[in-house]
Amino acid sequence: MKLDRYDFRILEILAKDGRITKSRLAEAINLSVSPCWERVRRLEKAGIIEGYTARINSRVLLKLTPVWMQIELKQHNAESFSRFEQAVRDTPEVTECVAVGGGVDYLVKVEAESIDAYQRLIDDWLISDLGIERYFTYIVTKTVKQQSPPLGFDAE
Repeated sequence: MKLDRYDFRILEILAKDGRITKSRLAEAINLSVSPCWERVRRLEKAGIIEGYTARINSRVLLKLTPVWMQIELKQHNAESFSRFEQAVRDTPEVTECVAVGGGVDYLVKVEAESIDAYQRLIDDWLISDLGIERYFTYIVTKTVKQQSPPLGFDAE
C-alpha cells in the first residue's frame, strides 16, 4: 500500500490524539471530511491503524510500584526462551518485556502492588525453574518521560 503525505499526516495526528473528531482531523490535513475518513478506514483495513486506546495511568488508579528488571537465562536455546516468554505472557504484573542483545537477555517491567509483592513474584519465578541465572532489580523512583515514539515519516 502506497501512502502519501495525507496518510502520513493522518497517522501522525491520530497517534497523538485518537479521539479527534472526523471534522477536526479533516481540517488538520486540509481535506473534506468524506475523503479524509475514507483514508482512515483504508489505513485501518490495511492494518496500519490497529486500534484506538486510552493510556491509563495505573499508578494513580491502583498505586502500583513500577520495577524494571534485567534477566539473564541459564541456557540460550529456543526451549528456554519460549518457557520464560510464556511465563511473562501469563503474568499480569508484567506490563512490558523485550528481548535484548548484549550482556542480558531480557528487560522486564513489572507493576506490582508493593515491593513485597514484586519479591514474591520473583521468588515464585525462581522456584518454578524458569531458567533464570541472574536478575537485577531497579526500583523506579520517578518517570522522567513517557510518550509514544515519533512516527518520523518523510511524506512524499
